Order: sequence, then C-alpha cells, then structure tokens
Amino acid sequence: MWPGEQSSTGGPDPRHPNPYRQPGYQQQPHPGQQQPAPWNAPAVASGGPAGGPAGRGPGHGRTKVVVIVAAAVVVVAAAVTGAVLLGGGEDDGARPGPTASAPSVSAPSASPADDPRGGDGAPKATVEGWTVVANPDLGLAFDVPASWVPQSRDWVTYVAEDDDPDEKPLVAMKAPAVLKEKWCGSDGDRDGSVEYTPLASAGTRGNNGARSTGEIARADSATWVYGAFAQPDRDKVSTGTVTPFTTDSGIEGSLATSRSAGVAKKGKCDVNGKATTFAFKSADGDFVSWSFFGAAGVADEVTDATVRRILATVREYTPSDRP
Repeated sequence: MWPGEQSSTGGPDPRHPNPYRQPGYQQQPHPGQQQPAPWNAPAVASGGPAGGPAGRGPGHGRTKVVVIVAAAVVVVAAAVTGAVLLGGGEDDGARPGPTASAPSVSAPSASPADDPRGGDGAPKATVEGWTVVANPDLGLAFDVPASWVPQSRDWVTYVAEDDDPDEKPLVAMKAPAVLKEKWCGSDGDRDGSVEYTPLASAGTRGNNGARSTGEIARADSATWVYGAFAQPDRDKVSTGTVTPFTTDSGIEGSLATSRSAGVAKKGKCDVNGKATTFAFKSADGDFVSWSFFGAAGVADEVTDATVRRILATVREYTPSDRP
C-alpha cells in the first residue's frame, strides 16, 4: 500500500490521487467501530494469509499515511502500522503477520498546536541541532537529525496485507518523522504516475492488549519489515534477540531489530529493509513503543548507530492540554 490522506468524511481524500507510494503503512477504523485506533492497538506478529501483488513498493509492500482532520473522524484502513493484534509467543523467532502499503500525500499545514516540532508543551530537543518529534496523545517525544521531517500530530503511518481490500492495518505509528520522503520513485504499475518511497520513518504508538515489552519489540519490528519490504515472504524476515535498553531519560524497556534478506528485486524501489522497536511501560502503566524502519543495504542507509542515538532520546513529557 502507499501513504494516503484521509478526508473529514472518513474516506480517502479525493483531492489527493496518492502521488507516491511508501513501504507498508496503513490506517484503521476509528470511533464507532468498536476497535482500538491502529496506532494504539496490539500488533500482529503472525496470522493472516501472506501474499498479494508484488512490486508496489520496497520489498513489494505498500505504505500509507492518513491524516486525521477531526477527533471523531473514522480513519480508513490503509497500509501502515495500525490496529493489529500483538501476537507471538516468547520465542524470538515469531514471524510477522501480513502487511500492506498505501499511497502517500503531503499533510495539510499544521496549526501551532499541531506543530510536531513544538506545541502542546512539547519539550525542546536534547541534541543540539536536532528537531523534537512529539506525540501528545501518548505524552512521548524523541529527537531526530535536522534532515528528518516531523509530520503533524494527526499523521498516521501503517502497513497492511497487499491483497487485503479493507487494508486492515497490521501495525501503525502516529506523529512520525520521515527521512527523504521521495527517496526512490518508480511507476511500477505503468499508469504514468510516479510513486515514491521514503528512506526511513520513526514514530511512537500505544500497544493496548500486549502481554510484555519483549513481545511488542519482536512483533512490531518484524511486522514493519514484512509489511514494508518483504511480503509476501514472511520467511525472509528474521528477528534478533530481544535485549534490555535504557534511554538517556532513564526509561527501561525491551529492544529488538528485524531485517529482511533476499527480497526479490522486481521493481526499481524493491530493497531489503530493517526495523527496530523499543517497547516499555509508560508512567501510567500502559504499554507503548517507539519504532524505526527503513531501507537496508543501500548507500544512504540509516546506520544502526544513528538509530540507537535517536532511540536514546525517547522520553515522556506532559502535554499542556493534560491536567
């Protein structure tokens, strides 16, 4: 699937024909559907048939972005980490579930209150020259290098199964930051419209229903890689050992990195990918997580050292609109 935008009516915005694609992002139904929002639900590490059309994006995955223009708006399912049931047991070999991607479009101008670089009492960057990225819904923030572009607080990225007509999110993140949004462009379906793939993205989400931070770290990292780069081949995704990690602010949690290998090069932008997820319990006792995913094995790949440096800045804060 490819990143896309949603209108206030709850469906894809007709003003935006999905000008470019990204790796497996998607959005999920919001209020009124008895389901948790895609960025605040458990992730699925296994289950669901794998498959779907190839060549839609990096590793055949499709990415989608949705902008929630109103609190009560119903978010359409697209290819982005969204409402997924965190599956997986205690073994590090848990496999990710199906994913898809969706078209992407530019987000509308954010108001001062929606400014991902500040607003809502968001803290200042802790690394000189970097930019702060805040998710006021969760009270989480992290910093990214100046070359990254933070999206608005209502921007959602997710992944879904390629052949799922409902584009049900497998995993999602809200208020992310993106690096090189138009990193690679191609017209895979030869319809005369170039679709673009970003180099990398990072963001935060809630993990309602999860059983442990280790489970979240394994499942989310694997699902991001599968949905954005490796589908329909789940066996091309491997997840490393879950290890403890502590951020500079003292948050302790579980960390895992997943990678794909041997992704078929059926299109210009088909590449292998990697994802890192850090899961922990918030001060309120809720399971939450931060994830990074991006292209791997390419000249401008985001180094693991940079990923760890960004991760180290993850911290909690109290938005100004909270008591």
